[in-house]
Amino acid sequence: MSKTRNVYLKMKTLQEARKIVDAQFSVDETLVAEEARVPHAVGRVLAEPIYAKTSAPHFNAAAMDGLAVKAQNTFGASEAVTKELAIGQEAFYVNTGHVMPPETDAVIMIEHVNVIDDDRIEIDKPVFPWQNVRKVGEDIVATELLFPQNHMITPYCVGALLTGGMFKVPVKKKPKILIIPTGSELFDWRSQSLDSVKPGQVLETNSFMLGSLVEKIGGTYTRHEMLADDPEIIKQVVDEAVNQDYQMILVLGGSSAGSEDYAKGVILDLGTVLVHGVTIMPGKPVVIGNVRGKPVFGMPGYPVSAIIAFEQLVRPILKRMLGQPDPPVQIIDVEPTRKIASKLGVEEFLRVKLGQVGNRVVATPLPRGAGCITSITEADGIIRIPNHIEGIKDNETAAAELLRPLSSVRQTIVVVGSHDNTLDVLADRIKVKHSHLSISSSHVGSMGGLMAVKRGACHLAGSHLLDTEDGSYNVSYIAKYLPEIEVKLVNLVYRDQGLIVGRGNPKGIRGIEDLARKDISFINRQPGSGTRILLDYRLNQIGINSEDMIGYQHEEFTHMAVAVAVLSGTVDAGLGIYAAAKALDLDFIPVVTEQYDLIIPLAHFESENIQLMLETINSPEFKRRVEELGGYSTEKTGEIIF
Repeated sequence: MSKTRNVYLKMKTLQEARKIVDAQFSVDETLVAEEARVPHAVGRVLAEPIYAKTSAPHFNAAAMDGLAVKAQNTFGASEAVTKELAIGQEAFYVNTGHVMPPETDAVIMIEHVNVIDDDRIEIDKPVFPWQNVRKVGEDIVATELLFPQNHMITPYCVGALLTGGMFKVPVKKKPKILIIPTGSELFDWRSQSLDSVKPGQVLETNSFMLGSLVEKIGGTYTRHEMLADDPEIIKQVVDEAVNQDYQMILVLGGSSAGSEDYAKGVILDLGTVLVHGVTIMPGKPVVIGNVRGKPVFGMPGYPVSAIIAFEQLVRPILKRMLGQPDPPVQIIDVEPTRKIASKLGVEEFLRVKLGQVGNRVVATPLPRGAGCITSITEADGIIRIPNHIEGIKDNETAAAELLRPLSSVRQTIVVVGSHDNTLDVLADRIKVKHSHLSISSSHVGSMGGLMAVKRGACHLAGSHLLDTEDGSYNVSYIAKYLPEIEVKLVNLVYRDQGLIVGRGNPKGIRGIEDLARKDISFINRQPGSGTRILLDYRLNQIGINSEDMIGYQHEEFTHMAVAVAVLSGTVDAGLGIYAAAKALDLDFIPVVTEQYDLIIPLAHFESENIQLMLETINSPEFKRRVEELGGYSTEKTGEIIF
């Protein structure tokens, strides 16, 4: 197999790809059945209809504590004309669940009985036949259908099956999937130390992630050992697997159009390529093939691409094998916090954070890269942008598929603005103290946070905007940009801001004045961030032209991203907080101690969620955790400043 570039000759839309898969792989024949003991069958799918072997109850049983009687003997009793019944002859003491004595068909509740003596009772109203009695078969009648074929057993079903006399049931064997991770760059994290990872190597995680998705659906998987980019070896493994009892084969990696992407060629050599490329993003480089009647997928290597391809194309086949419908997706209307551009001709699965602010559910886009696994783990929903439009306009609503319940979205505090590591501490502590609450923070800079408050797109904003005229923080910006919105300004922390440099400060950087040196590269923060405003202020103070700096135009959105750029050697320095430098064991040159505040509109300030958040901020545990990060002061944490 030659190392030539693959061309997406069979690219299809998602709808076309699904139709091809449905037509090619008939799953009318059921999976082989096996017996499972009922207590261990939860989550399994019935291979046959199940009929009760016994009735429940299988005897007439008292449903109340009292006296069992023949109802006919009570007729005529009233408050005016009471009736006496003889104990042991006409009335018999019973407890709930007891077998009804012969010739009785009703139970008088004990509280409705007047005991005259040990031998007699008095009643002042009649009972009707079978009152307070559980008759034979009241719940289940022997031979009745308990559950049809293809029913998935739940914990509730266990009780019904056992009650109906079924202790073992025939269930479908779990679909068996072979997952083959391929790629010479893969690193086995299970058998090698993380310290030995070399540049260019990638932790092999996709097989375990997709395997877990298979198990969640109701299948089982076998993970093949990692294979290098050798097409003949990959072909041999796939060829052997097709002849075994796997229902599907997933080849991970090598599905794109590169010279070492061999999935397409392997499938072509062994069978038929049905689809090479689907017009979705992420997930485009998926290959779908038919090898001797079995579906073989070439899955994209980027994790988010692999997830989207699996959910949209692989999962439906597994569900059909098990006779299970895909669960309906809950869709709600949301308002994106900004306009979103998208490519024509590609259906984009945009991951978003969601939160209810007032009567609106707002959506904040997450990073769109297919390699950003956290864009899925942090997502509350997905906006699917159709392939015939170029994105979502300002103030335009969009439909979002929920990834977590709407009730959870409504219990989310939306924070937009400047990044600070203490927000992560706050998100953790609030979950510990108030598990129903979540914090969703989006890092768009201090000015971006103010604009989000102005648009009503968040509950609060994080800000550290320096007034270069009087040295104050945030107050003058609130007066200028939010003149018609009443807000509370609550201090979160004071923090040390400075230059983050490599361990040992190899370039001998002493301060901001050295950033104009020709041997120093810099990473900046985005316009509108408080850090960018601070930098520009200091550059102006000492007379440095930003055009003389190497890297002034290169931007990141968080302090940790700046620190990572320094750690990796991409740049020599960046302006950020001490906590970020400490977290990555980098050196730090202090520049200023600044005030980081939370801007909270009065409309949200008195809400229960915000008050619980403020309670958490004022807790000793939160302050202790913040101070452990280094470079923070909590002396005024929680105080209302303005």
